[in-house]
Amino acid sequence: MTDFNGKFFWYELMTSDPKAALAFYGDVVGWTAQPFGGERTDDPYMIVSGSAGPMGGVMTIPAEARTCGMTPWWGGYVGSADVDADAARLSAAGGKVMRLAEDIPGVGRFVVMSDPGGAVFMLLKGSSPDGMEAPTGMPLGHVSWHELYAGDFDKDLAFYTGQLGWTKGDAMDMGEMGSYQLVSQTGATDFQGMTGGIMPCPKEMPMPVWLFYFTVGDIDAAVERVKAGGGQVMQGPMEVPGGAWIIQATDPQGAMFALVGSKGEA
Repeated sequence: MTDFNGKFFWYELMTSDPKAALAFYGDVVGWTAQPFGGERTDDPYMIVSGSAGPMGGVMTIPAEARTCGMTPWWGGYVGSADVDADAARLSAAGGKVMRLAEDIPGVGRFVVMSDPGGAVFMLLKGSSPDGMEAPTGMPLGHVSWHELYAGDFDKDLAFYTGQLGWTKGDAMDMGEMGSYQLVSQTGATDFQGMTGGIMPCPKEMPMPVWLFYFTVGDIDAAVERVKAGGGQVMQGPMEVPGGAWIIQATDPQGAMFALVGSKGEA
């Protein structure tokens, strides 16, 4: 069984139009989708899968969240052995409980947290002792990079490394934008073992947030699919260390996401 404690392992889109979002990402990223548990309701929770199996879900923004001003948003779940104990520990370390812990029948127990700088993530302990197997490499349709636009760079870096056991790799100087700190959720210190990066939140960003990079094939072809589907490319394509190419974009409903791929690969 894969150990998900302290690691992102499930990704969830809350959106204003799930059907339209599923059609968009199905074309852009290549996901397939099916209702959770075979639900046959008008508004089911939809499980989305990449080439290596299920990786996340798509749902309508809950009414209470919409009333509070929530707009379409991608969130990530971090594995936890004890949600309540971890929530208390992370709160003592500068995090904040945004929604009290509760059980999801047939799924597990979760809590909504924010880090010291204000970026939101969830903790989840599954109700089954068997977790989903984490894919290796960069399978199509799966998250292969996690990027935090930190509201408080120093405190957030200390929070994730100190409380979740992440390790630091190299830091890259971005000039006026500050430092881009490579991090690993798996304990690695070499470049190949890095799983994400933390950087100060740019002034252009409305708030601190986690951004997730979905793996595609050819990045230029993916750009055309984003545009054809009604999304907007905000930045890129740009080459990053290691030879991959990335873009940052918004889907037709306004949720921010990113893609990572290659040049000239189908």
